[in-house]
Amino acid sequence: MALPIIVKWGGQEYSVTTLSEDDTVLDLKQFLKTLTGVLPERQKLLGLKVKGKPAENDVKLGALKLKPNTKIMMMGTREESLEDVLCPPPDNDDVINDFDIEDEIVEVENREENLLKISRRVKEYKVEVLNPPREGKKLLVLDVDYTLFAATNMKWIEAKMKELGVSTNANYKITFMLDSAAMITVHTPRRGLIDVKPLGVIWGKFSEFYSKKNTIMFDDIGRNFLMNPQNGLKIRPFMKAHLNRDKDKELMKLTQYLKEIAKLDDFLDLNHKYWERYLSKKQGQ
Repeated sequence: MALPIIVKWGGQEYSVTTLSEDDTVLDLKQFLKTLTGVLPERQKLLGLKVKGKPAENDVKLGALKLKPNTKIMMMGTREESLEDVLCPPPDNDDVINDFDIEDEIVEVENREENLLKISRRVKEYKVEVLNPPREGKKLLVLDVDYTLFAATNMKWIEAKMKELGVSTNANYKITFMLDSAAMITVHTPRRGLIDVKPLGVIWGKFSEFYSKKNTIMFDDIGRNFLMNPQNGLKIRPFMKAHLNRDKDKELMKLTQYLKEIAKLDDFLDLNHKYWERYLSKKQGQ
């Protein structure tokens, strides 16, 4: 059931009409991020309580017993300057404490509530196309945090990609960039609520070009693949770049893997976990 909410922030009122009672406080914060630019971790929502205590991120909105069009107030500020966002983020325990998705015995990929969240992202999330997709071409999705570098929101991503020369390189073209607002939260029995990167958002936005058959995503955190495990390739995290930039050659090796699988009609029979074995076999032929 839809649960319309009105959020007051910065002298303006924002109407939230696309969330349901099954969505969580974190889902609400992520949606408000798309409206206001305030990161979820900087938001404080006044008036959301459970048993007299502020509601935690994993609390479902239905448990708050809100009446339709309830007004709540949000406190929080955007990052003020480019200098703020260009500072490297603190060490991320998520990289160290990641778990292999095979260890999490739970089917989240086809759970209805998660598919509904993806459908909402497809409708609401705005993608700025930098270069149009090309018919018949495969899709490579590159994580930014600890894969290319480290980043938070779109403002930071755009600045860092420009600084690294990724978005202006003459040898290739970036079709689009996505930030955390394109992610969804899913519930797992052992780990609770976690954020994941659903490729279904891209497939919904660009259905005539991309699908499970022609998409691969590189990420150093395995749980980001929970909604699309077949399409994820977990790489080693690129950390302490100032010390390791001359030693980390994994992306260069993966270039050869991409050249090999680009010859295939589809990727559905591949197990990217064994990409090195696959590459070695092909190069030995």
